[in-house]
Amino acid sequence: MTATTAGLADLIRRVPALGLIGNTPLLEINVLQNRFPNLSLRAKAEWINPGGSIKDRPVLNMLARVIEDDNLGGRRVLDSTSGNSGIAYAMIGAALGIPVTLVIPGNASQERLRRIRAHGAEVILTDPLLGYDEAMRHCHRLAHDHEDKYLLVDQYSNAANWHAHYNGTAVEILRQGGGDATHFISGVGTGGTLTGIARRLKEHNPALKVVLMQPEEFPGIEGLKPLKNPNDIRPVNFHEHLVDDRVEVTIEEAFEHSRLLAQNGIFVGQSAGANIAAAARIAAREPEARIVTLLPDTGERYYSTGLWD
Repeated sequence: MTATTAGLADLIRRVPALGLIGNTPLLEINVLQNRFPNLSLRAKAEWINPGGSIKDRPVLNMLARVIEDDNLGGRRVLDSTSGNSGIAYAMIGAALGIPVTLVIPGNASQERLRRIRAHGAEVILTDPLLGYDEAMRHCHRLAHDHEDKYLLVDQYSNAANWHAHYNGTAVEILRQGGGDATHFISGVGTGGTLTGIARRLKEHNPALKVVLMQPEEFPGIEGLKPLKNPNDIRPVNFHEHLVDDRVEVTIEEAFEHSRLLAQNGIFVGQSAGANIAAAARIAAREPEARIVTLLPDTGERYYSTGLWD
């Protein structure tokens, strides 16, 4: 379930800075115009959220639900994350006085880890070679073994995650003129972004094509979950039936398009570059496509990754 409107409004009254989350602009992106002059490409500027990413939206909704249900009981909020959700948990948890513990793969960027620790959250690192799935497994083991200490919010299965995008991000896209899109492009971390936005946009236009942008298995793209192998854990919040097409993107392509955006004044991260790379693939097949996608986080989160070297 999603948090009630009254519940969210109450949190924002208590902590006005939380009112800065959401209502981001839908930008015209022209970096592909030289190659595809008839392409329409628009993207939500999610890096301007106070936590620096789109993850502020679902984390606020999930924590608001925890407060409404009054089931914290003195425990610490617990979840696994690749980093951006962790920043949102740490930031919002600090604002609300909620203690937070996060399980994170050891290859998360130093910028993410420093921001999380700055807000006072506890960080538990897992083996980076075992990927996001090991962080998820370890998180669930902690919750199972220490029920008196941790409340597992579980952004991978908590429906308040995708409801934040169904009731928020997607409604904004429609209000901002994105309802004429022929394609919506998104990757999958928890699945909540793709599911929430795709469900709402498809209700508006059943002919819309939802394109899953898939990272390569290794080294992958930070924040995105590989889903090509049968053994890859598929988040409950990823409603796979909504996907109409899949485009694979390499880390080199993601870096190239992130740098292209930066050279045009938009400083965003790897997954944003990957979404633009996927848009180029779609435009090569359908040069008059009208694409809506996301710029999920700030480029300042990737200095230590080699993206800007």
